[in-house]
Amino acid sequence: MTKKSKYFTKDRNILVSNDDGIFSPGIKALAEVAAEFGTVHVVAPDRQQSAVGHAITVSDPLRATSFQIDDNFEGQAINGTPADCVKLAQSKLMKQQPDLVLSGINHGSNAGINIIYSGTVSAATEGTILGIPSIAVSCLEFSESADLSGCQEAARRVITFVLENGLPRGITLNVNAPAGPLKDLFWAKQANSRYIEEFEARVDPHNRPYFWITGKLEILDNDEDLDLNILKTGAATVTPIQYDLTSHDFYQKVNREQTL
Repeated sequence: MTKKSKYFTKDRNILVSNDDGIFSPGIKALAEVAAEFGTVHVVAPDRQQSAVGHAITVSDPLRATSFQIDDNFEGQAINGTPADCVKLAQSKLMKQQPDLVLSGINHGSNAGINIIYSGTVSAATEGTILGIPSIAVSCLEFSESADLSGCQEAARRVITFVLENGLPRGITLNVNAPAGPLKDLFWAKQANSRYIEEFEARVDPHNRPYFWITGKLEILDNDEDLDLNILKTGAATVTPIQYDLTSHDFYQKVNREQTL
């Protein structure tokens, strides 16, 4: 039986989503933590949707299918993207509006430039756009058999922080943690990074050419408070991010000094 947090109330509706699909071990692990704080509603893609970013479905119908995830949770699977799931859950599938959106636990890091590509982070960001406090949680380990206990503890601490302090408008919290027990949890900045990518040319069994993307992550600065650098020490990170992409410093400079 799930041990309840001192902040638990059954009237708090918590939407849990992800990008790995509704049957991912990570979403069950996150739903277990969510159940310590309120009533859990699981709405997630019906298949793997990693790296779809903030895509939404505009030219195909969306369908919701109910599933029994395990003995503790029921959920609805959507034939769409993570952002679709949050939009549809908030608009049509939940009887009450979500009070909190949790996305994950993703299998694979969503630190550095991965934030841009991540469906996991985008599901949480969609919650923020809708005015709901939202948190994304990722494990550095890709294996579905990874020990997610440290990620769960990091999520538990960050949820508690949000319930105690709230979040500024437009801010999403992005959590990353190594597999295994939680060592430490630190605030961090998104690392300036990029992928050095290669497209390997191959030929399929029908003699048709195709390309397979490979790449290596490059960190472009070395500040100690960057998410990727902190994660190298074995600690977990939480990064406040925003969907406002305006470069405010540059805007102020050119707005004062330059005419077009």
